[in-house]
Amino acid sequence: MNSTWSKLDDRAVQISRALAMDAVQKIGAGHPGTAMALAPVAYTLFQKILRHDPSDPNWLGRDRFVLSAGHSSLTLYIQLYLSGYGLELSDLKSFRTAGSKTPAHPEFGHTKGVEITTGPLGSGISSAIGMAMAARYEKGLLDSANETELFNHDIWVIVSDGDLQEGISSEASSLAGTQQLGNLNVIYDDNRISIEGDTHLTFTEDVAARYTSYGWRVIDVAMKSDGDVDRFSLETAMRQAQSETNKPTLIRLKSVIAWPAPNARGTAKSHGSALGTEEVAATKLILDLDPEESFAVPADVLAHTRELLSRTAILRAKWNLEFNEWSELNPQKSALLKRLQSRTLPKEWEKAIPVFESGKDIATRAASGKVINAIAEVLPEFWGGSADLADSNNTSIEGGKSFLPLSSTMKDANPYGRIIHFGIREHAMGAILNGISLHGLTRSFGGTFLVFSDYMRGAIRLAALMDIASIFVWTHDSIGLGEDGPTHQPVEQIASLRLIPNFALIRPADANETAVAWREVLTRNKPAGFALSRQSLPVIDRSVYGSVEGVAKGAYIICDTKSAPDVILIATGSEVHIAISAAELLQSHSISARVVSAPSLEWFEEQEDSYKQSVLPATIRARVSIEAGVGSGWHKYVGDAGEIISLEHFGASASASELFTEYGFTAENIVAAALRTISNCK
Repeated sequence: MNSTWSKLDDRAVQISRALAMDAVQKIGAGHPGTAMALAPVAYTLFQKILRHDPSDPNWLGRDRFVLSAGHSSLTLYIQLYLSGYGLELSDLKSFRTAGSKTPAHPEFGHTKGVEITTGPLGSGISSAIGMAMAARYEKGLLDSANETELFNHDIWVIVSDGDLQEGISSEASSLAGTQQLGNLNVIYDDNRISIEGDTHLTFTEDVAARYTSYGWRVIDVAMKSDGDVDRFSLETAMRQAQSETNKPTLIRLKSVIAWPAPNARGTAKSHGSALGTEEVAATKLILDLDPEESFAVPADVLAHTRELLSRTAILRAKWNLEFNEWSELNPQKSALLKRLQSRTLPKEWEKAIPVFESGKDIATRAASGKVINAIAEVLPEFWGGSADLADSNNTSIEGGKSFLPLSSTMKDANPYGRIIHFGIREHAMGAILNGISLHGLTRSFGGTFLVFSDYMRGAIRLAALMDIASIFVWTHDSIGLGEDGPTHQPVEQIASLRLIPNFALIRPADANETAVAWREVLTRNKPAGFALSRQSLPVIDRSVYGSVEGVAKGAYIICDTKSAPDVILIATGSEVHIAISAAELLQSHSISARVVSAPSLEWFEEQEDSYKQSVLPATIRARVSIEAGVGSGWHKYVGDAGEIISLEHFGASASASELFTEYGFTAENIVAAALRTISNCK
């Protein structure tokens, strides 16, 4: 049954359209057209459909709303204002201005009610799929027997033509169909307009058929004869989507951009430009509003929309009562939920992390796999997988079962399984991980080869921008992967990933550095990525060399001299043990060499200057950095007199030992470089 709809609701939609025009007109930039056309859509969602509490934007029981068409941020901001999330008219007036709560695109953590940063098209819907997956996994943690509705909620998304043209949305939507995410509802604004004009210039596929083939339910909603959104049919479709529990739903909504502007409607100009004073005035006349007024919101309209707070209070009181009853009946699960909500870890959880014996060789990818399984034993919220490379990435959780819907016939399928099969969809995997992290209760990871981090860079950047704890596990981290050749051998990726602000890349030197790095990543609760070796590496004897606890500081002295060193060798990953061998050779030349292992330059930069000076004293100008990738970024650490041993070209198809020898990653070459830099400093 559809909700009641009043003249005040009609008025609120008209006001919403006017506010969209006014906000863009005032600043002279923005995207008014979509916000105007979708005003009845967003209003219906926030006032009639969504389960949410404006007084508590982080309420556990809320539905999530994702504006994947992030350029139309006013679609969201206006409803946050009308609903009572804390945005006021002054915030709409300061749209797109410095320091405002209403930036050009929605920003997570900046504006109450914004669940995710969107703008890069396709990313929003893809992360929303991660939210829907997280909701199901969390249901398994808290109510696997399905004894309560407390933890059931929906994910609602508004997408544009542009979102569905981006490949990432195809990747993620395909997986959503496989996962039969009945809690996912997507409204597709099919207005046939993008910046360059009619989308049929490039986008003529049958979107409904595509999504049907993915396993989605598709509902078509035609526009009214005058071009406006058919709000009644739309709400009917929304109610149908809510009742669908076995598959995700796509509501294909026909609309006219910038409706009801007399001249701008249906035009590409209205997509991303102010309509102009005359067009705004003419449109307000059509809306039965005063063309001389801007940002005019009648008191009765605002009072009507903010009655939502009273309705929500009743809903929330009922939910709280049920929640308290559930907590009393389920004390262990209640305690788990409290811990998950606080984003804390169990006491002494780190004792589960294995310590690896020296004298053995183990690839850091293999060590990571052992650590993942050890962590999974003590953290039920820990889950993840890879982009079809679980055996290579070592990202499977033993006995964890495959995260797949109840109807799946695949072996070990379980709707609450801990192993996510992302398929060969790296970009979607990254966005899904972001969605899982944003959903709030669990910790997840996703793996692939380091060279394919290029495919997922947009998602990595968004994780860093939102400051969320997405974890990326990249293996086959250098030419050390060998025979697969240059297409699979990362060269520029490590340096490139280090350029992303607020993102930590960790390239551990051995199994124990890998273990401590995992501990740090989970403790820090920040976005991070591992670069792990395919080839086996010696487990460094910590009774002889520096404590592995130095990993927590990003770089530390792993091999030192009795007196002041003549040269400092700085290495990461698989090159650290080679640097140690070089230091031993230098000793035979009566040269004292300090070796610094630098698994994470980002963590090192966080340290006090006194610590950084203790590791890399300015008085020691003779320095050599060793890393099997491009040397960009190392000049900061070796200075004007140092040398960089790097790889400034692509690799080749050959064994790791052959390539390391041919390209100079040998103890002998490091010694030669050390002698040169010492000479340069005299």
